[in-house]
Parts: sequence; structure tokens; C-alpha cells
Amino acid sequence: MTAMGSGGGWRGRLQGDRGSEAIATAIVAPLLLMLLCTAIAGGRIVTSGSKVDAAAEDAARAASISRTHAGAESEAAEAAARSLNDQGIRCASASTSIDASGLAVPLGQVGTVTVTVSCTVPLSDLLLPGMPGSKAMTSTFTSVVDAYRSREG
Repeated sequence: MTAMGSGGGWRGRLQGDRGSEAIATAIVAPLLLMLLCTAIAGGRIVTSGSKVDAAAEDAARAASISRTHAGAESEAAEAAARSLNDQGIRCASASTSIDASGLAVPLGQVGTVTVTVSCTVPLSDLLLPGMPGSKAMTSTFTSVVDAYRSREG
């Protein structure tokens, strides 16, 4: 005549909770999976942005050691394209703009060269294959021109 012997005890309560863990898992698992996918996607976007930053640095350095404005433009564009390619970034469209006015300063004075690299990366490369859309990434970097290097301005 105890509570355990009467069917309404702990055995009855255990049978009433059957399946509750499966329901909780079915609710929480997709949310955790979405959170994990969002974190991975955010990390890939940040990593791609830092690769575009590195390409801008490489392009600015290549332009700053050039002796002519035309040479600076071609060297910067080549360096940016090479850097993006080496780092595995495939741009749907890319552009490199250069402010090489620092090459025109007289010898003995410090000038700068500023390069802006823009790259539009398809989201299918960043997130999931087949994902529509793209993300535009832009980075600007300034490099100092050697004050005593000869140049043709």
C-alpha cells in the first residue's frame, strides 16, 4: 500500500516523461546548427576581408618602389591580382585604384602612394555552394616612397 505499489508513483511519472528529451533535442539541435553555420560564415567573411587587406598592402608596396606613375599603376594591379590569387580569393569583379602623386615629389622629400583594392566575392565561395548574391570588399593601404630613390615622376 505504498505509493510505489500503486501505479501512481515514480514509475508512472517516468512513463509520462518518455520522449521529452527527443523533443528538446529536435528543438535545440537546429538552433545550435544555425548558430554554428553563422559563426563559420562570419569567420569566412572576416578572413576574406583580411586577404583583401593583404592584397592592398602588397599592391601599395609594389607601387611605392616603382619609378614612374604608369609603372606604379601596372605593378600595383599585378601585385593585387597575384596576392588575391595566391590567397585563393576569386573575385567576380576586381579593381585597383592608385594615388601615385607621391612619386612626383622632389628627391629628398617623403611621398606616399595609396592603393585601394576592391573585390566582389560571390557568396557561393564564402558560405555555401549555390548561394546567391555577393559581398563587396574594399581595402585601402598607404606605403611610403623612399625619399632618396630616383624617380621619373
